[in-house]
Amino acid sequence: MELPKYETLKTEMAAPHVLLATLNRPELGNAINTQMGHDFLDLWTRLTEDAGDIRCVVLTGAGEKIFCAGGDLKERNGMTREQWVRQHQLFERQYWTLVDLPVPVIAAVNGHAYAGGLETALTCDFIYAVKTARFALTEVSLGIMPGAGGTQNLPRAVGERRAKEIIMTARPFSAQQAYEWGVVNELCEAADLMPRVLDTARAIAGNAPLSIRQVKKSVRFGMQMEIKTAYRFEVEAYNHLVETEDRYEGIRAFNEKRKPRFKGK
Repeated sequence: MELPKYETLKTEMAAPHVLLATLNRPELGNAINTQMGHDFLDLWTRLTEDAGDIRCVVLTGAGEKIFCAGGDLKERNGMTREQWVRQHQLFERQYWTLVDLPVPVIAAVNGHAYAGGLETALTCDFIYAVKTARFALTEVSLGIMPGAGGTQNLPRAVGERRAKEIIMTARPFSAQQAYEWGVVNELCEAADLMPRVLDTARAIAGNAPLSIRQVKKSVRFGMQMEIKTAYRFEVEAYNHLVETEDRYEGIRAFNEKRKPRFKGK
């Protein structure tokens, strides 16, 4: 699919069916300003409405030191209450559109991820990070609190007690701690980050697209349900795949000892 040229995001096809989206304000730590909120909302909305041949998204930051420093505090300096609320409502819409995105998104954290930057990474399906990255939710040190899923997504990754400590102290933690606590799936040397992430993205994109979408939906909603209800939800998600062309193709390919050619139908 053809995407518009964004002011704050760079988009390109990094592999067949894999979109690479890059936060592109390196001179300002890839901080999220109002324009980036609009750009994100447009991108996630387009991918929700019609992803075309895109089956996986990789989200990273420009530069070598910072994935995303969080909200652009220089832009926020002097904002009226009305301007602040309007901007945050925009941020909320883009975050929740990312949460609901049917296509899987991998965060390739190329450097530090603070505040809204960490919340952005946590909203993705999972995270690979460089070993030198540092993470923090610093909002309480600025008189606010996480407002883009941080108080919900972090405890689901690390547990309630650890999350409260991280958020209430506003202290940074290392990539190694992030890995040990379950925030990050894999740690990489800087030169290896994108090859490893793209290898994983290609593996996802090579599987049946409708199956991947149903898995994402089943995990997300099932995690909020009582277990037996979640089992039933899983079966309903499974049943939607039984009469798809890709399911028939997968069985044929297995029996013919060849790689399946999935069409997302």
